[in-house]
Amino acid sequence: MARTHEGEDASFRRSQQRSDSLERGIRTSPASHLVLSGDRPTGDLHLGHLLGTLANRIRLQRLGVPLMLVIADYQVITDRDAVGPLRQRVRSLVADYLAAGVDPEHTAIFAHSAVPALNQLMLPFLSLVTDAELHRNPTVKAESSAADRPPSALLLTYPVHQAADILFCGATVVPVGRDQLPHLELTRVIVRRFNERYGAVFELPEALLSPVPVLLGTDGQKMSKSRGNAIALGADEDTTARLLRGAKTDSLRHITYEPRSRPEVASLLQIIASLGGRSPVEIATEIGGRGAGALKAMAAEVVNESLRPLRSRRRELLADPGYLDGVLIDGVAQANAIANETLQRVRVAMAMDYLG
Repeated sequence: MARTHEGEDASFRRSQQRSDSLERGIRTSPASHLVLSGDRPTGDLHLGHLLGTLANRIRLQRLGVPLMLVIADYQVITDRDAVGPLRQRVRSLVADYLAAGVDPEHTAIFAHSAVPALNQLMLPFLSLVTDAELHRNPTVKAESSAADRPPSALLLTYPVHQAADILFCGATVVPVGRDQLPHLELTRVIVRRFNERYGAVFELPEALLSPVPVLLGTDGQKMSKSRGNAIALGADEDTTARLLRGAKTDSLRHITYEPRSRPEVASLLQIIASLGGRSPVEIATEIGGRGAGALKAMAAEVVNESLRPLRSRRRELLADPGYLDGVLIDGVAQANAIANETLQRVRVAMAMDYLG
């Protein structure tokens, strides 16, 4: 077991080194890169999304890096029988993006169900991976074991669908957390195998690791829409304060920043630090012996203050569904143009371009 952890740590260090090198390259020549990122429309985005991914996407956009954001609507049905209020959730997701600062003039937002050529790439990509490789994917394993029924084939092939999302637009940069590295590695495997078999069509995408550690929800588990332990970006201030007052901490009164031994306390400190541009150690020292109550009160104040402009803009956007639909339609048009071109190059490489 120790050797396994050592190997994982060494692999992560190599990934971090590549990520650091990629960051330097982005700062030197932002326009030469393309970022692909996205979310499943299974509910409102929350504070973990904002600090873990959204803020980084907006930072990259401001640096001048072109972005494409995929709303992974097909992936809603990987583990459920119905799509639910999907149209409402897609609009809400677009509103979250725009309210957080995504600029639709420089970022294409699209739903992958609306891009047929993207999804058609799944077929040749599936021929390049084995059943065993798909079953080894950590997300597939975790969701399969948590489900109360056999996993769907769509869940099993989720990593390949994600590869199609990344590769159809030639993305060179994929912002991820540590737990998502295996997904990107499978995408890189698909690139290598496709290029070896059919010729050089795709570039190897690189992981840009998030600088914010995984944030915990109010129950001490990873913040997640499905667990109901998150602070939604659109939550009102009273709800936010109530949820943070009930957040799990520990029995020690003196507040210290010790992520390994005091993860729940550390996560609250990290939230305050990330939103306020301060050090979590500095905040812990400031609170000191005033205890978890003072920590939670500060977290509620900082979160509500920081999210107030976003929430106001979000309400304005949701009141104009026609505008939100227009942003999505424009993004879908851009994505379709790129996907059709990529699929044609794949057909040529595979000698399947029968119609010229």
